[in-house]
Amino acid sequence: MLALNLRRLAMGGLAVMLAASAQAQVPSAPNDPAVVVAPQATPIPATETPPVDVPAPQTDPVAPQPVPQVEPQPEPKPKPVKKGPPDSLKPGQFVWEKRDSYANPLRMVIVLDIQRMYVFDGDDLVGFTTVSTGKKGKETPTGVFNILQKKVYHESNIYANAPMPFMQRLTWDGIALHEGYNPGYPASHGCIRLPKIFAKALYDATVMDGQVVILESLSKPLPKPQPAPEAPVEPAPTPSEQPTQPSPLTKK
Repeated sequence: MLALNLRRLAMGGLAVMLAASAQAQVPSAPNDPAVVVAPQATPIPATETPPVDVPAPQTDPVAPQPVPQVEPQPEPKPKPVKKGPPDSLKPGQFVWEKRDSYANPLRMVIVLDIQRMYVFDGDDLVGFTTVSTGKKGKETPTGVFNILQKKVYHESNIYANAPMPFMQRLTWDGIALHEGYNPGYPASHGCIRLPKIFAKALYDATVMDGQVVILESLSKPLPKPQPAPEAPVEPAPTPSEQPTQPSPLTKK
């Protein structure tokens, strides 16, 4: 009996201990001034940073760019050839090949737009020079001429006895080759002025009736001479148009 009571007592003490332990783990009511219960912190959700799209490196080969279409440009027009001498002679300069004799009578060609004279022995060029021809209003005529007269010294009977050394006349109205002032442009009254030394050398080498051709330009040759038109022939009168002669037997 005593053993049973001891067991009950032990079991009762164990229950009291378990109850006290449970009560210690339960927080007191908030109305209890001796117990301060800290409020539980509400967890703040972490702010999520939106992902940034980073372009992936291109591993594919670069596509070829389209070639721009270029419109065909019209071919540029050829620039006009500037008129000028085909040599480097300055005003008053010349080239002359002196020979002991010439195979042919010398032939002279004068080109007005470039102010040059060329001298040929047959097809051989034996000299060329700068010249000064007729100025505006007194232009040197173009055409084919022959040397009509030669004088070592001559004075113009038209232009106040102007000196004309080594004169070779081309026309009887005042056109001639002779030594004179050579500024590099047309300045005469129609004659062809030559440098002094060249004028003398040419005078010594030419002969009477030698040919001189004067051209406006190398691109404008002289026209071919046209034959002179034949004079019209009057038709013979018909018999009906011939006057009738009175018969000697006719009585008046």
